[in-house]
Amino acid sequence: MTTTPTTISVPSDHVLVWADEFAIDGLPDATKWVHETGRNKEGWYNNEKQYYSGPRLENARVHDGVLTITARKEARSNQADWGGQAYSSTRLATLGKKDWTYGFFDIRAKLPCGKGTWPAIWMLGSQGTWPAQGELDIMEWVGSRPERMFSTVHTTSGSGGNGKGADTAVADACNTFHNYQMYWTAQEISFAVDGKVHFTYKNPGTGLNAWPFDAPQFMILNVAIGGDLGGAIDDAIFPVQMDVEYVRIYQKTK
Repeated sequence: MTTTPTTISVPSDHVLVWADEFAIDGLPDATKWVHETGRNKEGWYNNEKQYYSGPRLENARVHDGVLTITARKEARSNQADWGGQAYSSTRLATLGKKDWTYGFFDIRAKLPCGKGTWPAIWMLGSQGTWPAQGELDIMEWVGSRPERMFSTVHTTSGSGGNGKGADTAVADACNTFHNYQMYWTAQEISFAVDGKVHFTYKNPGTGLNAWPFDAPQFMILNVAIGGDLGGAIDDAIFPVQMDVEYVRIYQKTK
């Protein structure tokens, strides 16, 4: 019988396989990240209120070793794919660039403050449809509950409001950098903040409906505004930003 860990760190048999240290000023590294904009016209999932910009320094830039994703109160009505949104932001993904099956994922970030903010660090299955290919939410945070952050697993057997997860107290998430982490193996997936585990999802051994996590997932960094989880928006807060010092991914050596 295996025991659930209470803390996690990079396993001794894992090596760094991919990272972005955000060392070059300017737009995010296009060899590592794409700007996801595909649902701007029809609107994003979960009734969110933001327009996700393509490459644009006002919404995503690297400076002084930090990636800053900025959400702004502005209507980008001059864009052909504008869907009437009153806010702009960025959704960066490694889709089509890199994905992973299993590993230790470590992202150091400082979150935006204010009601209506909904930043996330998460992963989606690289093939097929949601939720059949799974979703791993390493970190979700909402400005209406600034003392808590969430980690959630979504599968065919439980997704959306029925996803499996837990929240934990991170009282200073919006003004202090923390490490948001996930350790994913074939047996279980543990989520942690600064090494302290708050949720572990175990492989029940019942098949793909509950465990689609033996297949690749890609990473997403975004700041959503409003919507089902983000809630009511305080327009006085803008602009707001999520700062990311690094993304580091380790996998087991062969």
